Amino acid sequence: MATTSGRKPGIFAIRDVGTLITETTEEGHGLKKAVGASQLTAMGVGAIIGTGIFVVIGEGAGIAGPAVILSFVLAAVACAFSALSYAELASSIPVSGSAYTYTYATLGEIVAWIIGWDLILEYGVSVAAIAVGWGGNLNAFLDSAFGVALPDAIAKSPEDGGIFNLPAVFIVLAITLLLVRGVTESARVNFVMVIIKLSVLLFFIVVAFVNFGTGNFQPFAPAGVNGVTAATAIIFFAYIGFDAVSTGSEEARNPSRDLPLAIIGSLIICTIFYVLTAVGALGIASPDQMKESDAPLAAALDQGAGISWAAGVLALGAVVAITSVVLVIMYGQTRIFFAMCRDGLLPERLATVNQRYGTPARLTIGLGILIAILAALVPLSEIVKLVNIGTLFAFVLVNIGVIILRRTRPDMPRPYRVPWSPVLPILGVLFAVYLMTDLPIDTWIRFVVWLVIGVAIYFLYGYRNSRVRKEAMAGRQPDGPAAPTQPEDGEPR
Repeated sequence: MATTSGRKPGIFAIRDVGTLITETTEEGHGLKKAVGASQLTAMGVGAIIGTGIFVVIGEGAGIAGPAVILSFVLAAVACAFSALSYAELASSIPVSGSAYTYTYATLGEIVAWIIGWDLILEYGVSVAAIAVGWGGNLNAFLDSAFGVALPDAIAKSPEDGGIFNLPAVFIVLAITLLLVRGVTESARVNFVMVIIKLSVLLFFIVVAFVNFGTGNFQPFAPAGVNGVTAATAIIFFAYIGFDAVSTGSEEARNPSRDLPLAIIGSLIICTIFYVLTAVGALGIASPDQMKESDAPLAAALDQGAGISWAAGVLALGAVVAITSVVLVIMYGQTRIFFAMCRDGLLPERLATVNQRYGTPARLTIGLGILIAILAALVPLSEIVKLVNIGTLFAFVLVNIGVIILRRTRPDMPRPYRVPWSPVLPILGVLFAVYLMTDLPIDTWIRFVVWLVIGVAIYFLYGYRNSRVRKEAMAGRQPDGPAAPTQPEDGEPR
């Protein structure tokens, strides 16, 4: 059936920004506005600071030597371009869905579906893999603090010689129940965990600087510029997570002000802690000492400062750090899935918001169970690499989205604007593409296969059940009341 314009929206139909925002107030489909700037910033820090800084610094130092400090700075700069683009779109389109929603408003439905399908894999696999890591760090903490450990049969997946990973199942289900209970409660718990893990890093920094020496800084860059850039490609992934803040757009009390502050602020805070930690670690331990340890920060304190009991403190910090990452990334997963269901591209009944808790409880429980099964039984060592390519792919589209919206919707309110656009968004695209080209071919093959499966599902289900298309068949405009600069028929430009 035709719309009032006489045309049925195609696969590149674009959602009107005003209509997207209006839908968040609909009965049973709007999320509770309950978080402020400090809680959103804590979400960003919670998602970024995980095992990365506790582990990856050793690998980076082994490649670049003391110049790994520059690698941390370069990785932050590479993320900053995309963070600025996320900040503009999050403040302008304060709707759940992050990169999926932004793409729907700029590049059209089929591209939005592809990035949404990509993010489902990225976040789901990421949560499962992080939960497995949580179990390993829990055992490390129990061993260093109390001399006990869980038996392998219930602490490892079949891939690693166990039966199932009970700690991973426990943390996923515990976080699921917390997310069902409410975003306010989840944000408060995350805030406490962020304070704890920053305190652990601060403890390390203080002890390191008290015992600081300059002997380990020579030679500063033994592998030259190539070593710095190679280490940057590894360090980069210690920063991933700030994009999860944008998934909370719809639940922010003042999104136009708070979201840019939280996205950019969390990246700045983590960069400062990362650089200080790297400098402190090199002040008490050599790159060789750190690269040979699975716990480089604990090794630095033990061998450099003579504090053997520090391993327990850092192991506790790692457990808390990973817990908050599971919480924030799983929160992001549920909000992206929720947005896709509300748009009809996935079963719309799953987008129902629980009236008591103000959360998509049914959807959250379902995803929690699936992720718990994945974490308990499925080999993750290879598919976890898809997290990296999925994240970078999202970065590319978000940066492109800023450029397109600047041209197609120049009058749209933008509480925050990326400076020097389109130069900075283009740099964001180039950095992401460069890092994507460094990923192995097997990762690319798995990524393409996943996207092909997603496109098949879109044409079999999403295309026919899309909210845009249902409204068109009912004789309404596919994108609702259009803004003055938006084409009335919702067709691609």
